[in-house]
Amino acid sequence: MCKEYDLFGIDVIDEEIKFVNEIGEKLRSEAMKVLERGMEGLNQAEVGTGLQVFYNLGELKHTVDQLVNKYKGMAVKSVSVAMDMKAISSGSGGGFGPGGIRSSGAPHIGGGAKTRDAMWQRMASCMEQLNSLVVAVWHLQRVLSKKRDPFTHVLLLDEVIKEGDSMLTDRVWDALVKAFTSQMKSAFTASSFVKEIFTVGYPKLVFMIENLLERISRDTDVKGVLPAIDSERKEQMVSCIAIFQTAFLSLCFGRLSDLVNSIFPMSSRGSLPSKEQISQVLSHIQEEIEAVHPDGRLTLLVLREIGKALSNLAQRAECQISTGPETRQITGPATSTQIRNFTLCQHLQGIHTHISSMVADLPSIASDVLSHCLSAIYVAACDPVTPLFKAMQDQLESCILQIHDQNFGVDDAALDNNTSPYMEELQRSILHFRKEFLSRLLPSAATANTAGTESICTRLAREMASRVLIFYIRHASLVRPLSEWGKLRMARDMAELELAVGQNLFPVEQLGAPYRALRAFRPLVFLETSQVGSSPLIQDLPPSIVLHHLYTRGPDELETPMQKNRLSPKQYSLWLDSQGEDQIWKGIKATLDDYAVKIRSRGDKEFSPVYPLMLQIGSSLTQ
Repeated sequence: MCKEYDLFGIDVIDEEIKFVNEIGEKLRSEAMKVLERGMEGLNQAEVGTGLQVFYNLGELKHTVDQLVNKYKGMAVKSVSVAMDMKAISSGSGGGFGPGGIRSSGAPHIGGGAKTRDAMWQRMASCMEQLNSLVVAVWHLQRVLSKKRDPFTHVLLLDEVIKEGDSMLTDRVWDALVKAFTSQMKSAFTASSFVKEIFTVGYPKLVFMIENLLERISRDTDVKGVLPAIDSERKEQMVSCIAIFQTAFLSLCFGRLSDLVNSIFPMSSRGSLPSKEQISQVLSHIQEEIEAVHPDGRLTLLVLREIGKALSNLAQRAECQISTGPETRQITGPATSTQIRNFTLCQHLQGIHTHISSMVADLPSIASDVLSHCLSAIYVAACDPVTPLFKAMQDQLESCILQIHDQNFGVDDAALDNNTSPYMEELQRSILHFRKEFLSRLLPSAATANTAGTESICTRLAREMASRVLIFYIRHASLVRPLSEWGKLRMARDMAELELAVGQNLFPVEQLGAPYRALRAFRPLVFLETSQVGSSPLIQDLPPSIVLHHLYTRGPDELETPMQKNRLSPKQYSLWLDSQGEDQIWKGIKATLDDYAVKIRSRGDKEFSPVYPLMLQIGSSLTQ
C-alpha cells in the first residue's frame, strides 16, 4: 500500500513499517529454521509449513534458490575439506581447513600410515555428508512437487522451477561432481602421496562412491517421485575418478607382467620356471581378483588386464618350446629335450586348469573376457607334446597297414596260436610308448580329475586310442580274401589290440563308439551273409566298414574302390579320412554299378547275394 499510494514519510505509517519489517525478518528466520529442520529430519510437514510461509510472503522462488545455493556450497566445501592434504598431514584429523590439495602436503616421515588412515576417514565422512545433503535437497524437491497452496491450488514446484530450469537435486549434483572432478585431478597431479593412496586403494575408493550412489538411490526411491539421481548422473560421479582407475589397472597389469617376465625371460631361453614360481603367479592373479571381487564392473576390467598378462605368458612360453626331430623320436627313451617339453606342457596346463576353475565361480561374462587368453594358453600347452603323439599315431598306423601284407585267405591250423607279426610290433610300440612317455605325461590317479577336466595328455591318449581302434577295423574290413582260419586269426588280433590299447593307452570301455565298433566287428565277420542285413551289430559300425567287409564275401570281379582306382591301402585310407560316409558310398556305388554292367553284359541272371545287401545298406545313407 505504501508503494502504491506513496505513503512514506507519514510518522504513524513509518512506525508500522518498522514493526512490519521486524516481524517479517522474524517470520523468515522462524520459517527457515522450520524448513531446514524439516529437510535435515526428512519431515514433510515441517518442510511444507516453511514453504507455505515463503509462498505467502511472495518469496518462495528466491528462498528456495538461496537454500539450494547454500547446500551446493556445503557439498563443495565437504569435498574440499576431505581432500585437504595439508590439514591431514599436519595432524588436524577431521578438522576443517581451507580445503584443496596442496603439493606441499606430503606426510611427515614415518607418518604415512597414519596420514593414509586419516585420508580414508575424511573420505568416509565426506560421503556421509554428501548423502545427507543430496537427500535433504531431494526431500525439499519432493514436498514442492506434492504441495499446493490451499487457496490458489498452485503447485509450489511450478512457482520455483520454470521451463528450462534444472531440478534442485541436479543443481546440487552438478556442483558436487564439478568439485569432485577438480579435486581428483589436483590430487593426481599435485600430490604423489594422495595419488598413491587412491591408485593402490582404487577398489576402496570406487566402493565408497558406489555405496554413496546406492544409498542415495535407495533413500530417494519413492513411488511417484523422481529419484535424486539417474543412471547418467551416477556415471558422472564414477567418471570423476577415471584417472585413478586407469592408473590402478596399469599398476595391476604391471605387477602381473613383471611376474610373467621374471619366470619366462626372453633373454634366457632354456630355463623353465619352478612349480613354486607358477604357484606364485596363480596366487597373485587370485589376489588381484579378490581385491575387486565385490564390484562386478571393476572385476571385468581387472580380468582384461589379467587376460593381457596371460596372453603375454602364452607367447613367452611358446618361445621356450623345443622343436625338431629329436622332440618327435619315439623309438628310444625320452630325451632331456622331450622331458623339458613335458614339464612346460604340465606348467601351462596347470595355469589353464587353475584359472578356468577360478573363473567358474564368477558370472559367465567373466569367462568370456578370459576365453581368448585361456585358449592361447591351452594351445601353448598342447604344442610341446602334440607332435610326439602324432609321431606315435603314425607309427601305430604303419603297423596296422601291415595287415595287408598278411595272408588271411589260407587255412593253416598250424599257426592258430600265434599272434600276427604286425600285431606283435604294434604291441611292442604301444608298450614302449607307455613306459617311456605316457608314464611321465599322464596325471597320477590322485590328480587325474582335480578340476573335473581332462588333462591334455589324457585327451591326446584317448584320441589316439580311438583312432587306433577305428583305423584297425577300417583296414581289417578291407582284407581280401578272408578264410575261416583268417577270421579266427583276425579275431585273435582284435583281442590282442583291445588288450594292448586298454592297458597302455586308455581304458577302452570309456572310448564309446570306437570301442563298440571294435566289439561289433569281431562277431560280424563270422555271420552268414544272409544274417548281416538284419543283425543289430551293424548299428554300432560305420556303414562304410560294413560295406567294405561285404566285398570280401563277393566275387573277385566286384572290386573295391581301392582296387578299382589302383590305390595303395595308405592312399585309400587318406581319402577315407577326408570324406563323409555319404561320399564314401558314392565311390562304393560306382563299383556296384560296374559289377552290374559286367553281369548283364554276360547275360547272367543272378547277382552275388552281397550285391542287393550292399545296395540296401548304402541306400539308408541317402534316405
